[in-house]
Amino acid sequence: MVTAEKAKFSHALEIARRFVAARRNAVALSDYPGPMPPDLVSAYQCQDAAIDLWPDTVVGWKIGKIPEAVQAEVGGHRLAGPIFAKGVHTALDADEIVCGVFVGGTACVEAEYVFEVGEDAPADKTEWSIADAAEIAGRLFVGVEMAGSPLSDINGRGPRVVISDFGNNADEILGVEIPGWRSLEWKDLTAETFIDGKLIGTGGALQIPGGPLESLQFIAENVAKRGRPLKKGMLISTGAATGVHDVLAGQKAHITFKGIQTIRVATVPRTAAR
Repeated sequence: MVTAEKAKFSHALEIARRFVAARRNAVALSDYPGPMPPDLVSAYQCQDAAIDLWPDTVVGWKIGKIPEAVQAEVGGHRLAGPIFAKGVHTALDADEIVCGVFVGGTACVEAEYVFEVGEDAPADKTEWSIADAAEIAGRLFVGVEMAGSPLSDINGRGPRVVISDFGNNADEILGVEIPGWRSLEWKDLTAETFIDGKLIGTGGALQIPGGPLESLQFIAENVAKRGRPLKKGMLISTGAATGVHDVLAGQKAHITFKGIQTIRVATVPRTAAR
């Protein structure tokens, strides 16, 4: 739980306001909009404040890996950010999904495996095992996270910065369901990512540390401790399966999930919200 000492981060609301304004106006930020959060708890205070300011509903969560070099320093190995209803796109086989990216900010494409939560998590449960997570896991889909932030080079600025701006999340593309996933082995789920026709990343479910269910375990604990327990139907984007790859407005990507689906994405400059 958040301790009183760590809760004293008075700049969280102002940082949240500045990030929300930049996102709504599609304006890039070259510098961090305030003092950097001193720890992960403070970073999530910024994120929670921004969630409360954002004019949309949280329908899920994305998960990212904290680089191994700083995991001990920050005291964590994964990070989370919200998925909002208006940012979810559904991709059929022939579709090309158009996503806006922050010109001058950050934009990345990530192959993902996405759980749909099968039942409400107990509101007072803050400690989870992988077996617990498996019990609330519903359907599993292929998908693509279009990571994005108005802040330039957000991924190079460390996990506290990434967390504070929605976990560097922008859009979530939901592909087709993977039938019978419980009877599959994670090694059988593989993917390739291409940008402008060039192969730039390979991998699959095994590239996610501990596998997708460990990601579900992490997020169940993370959001419960923040007073936002998982709800039935939420989408959990479990982590980059072929790496995190920068894209620029005007580029196109396609992500091939072997034997399942190819998801196609076109990027355009992000415009101000109405």
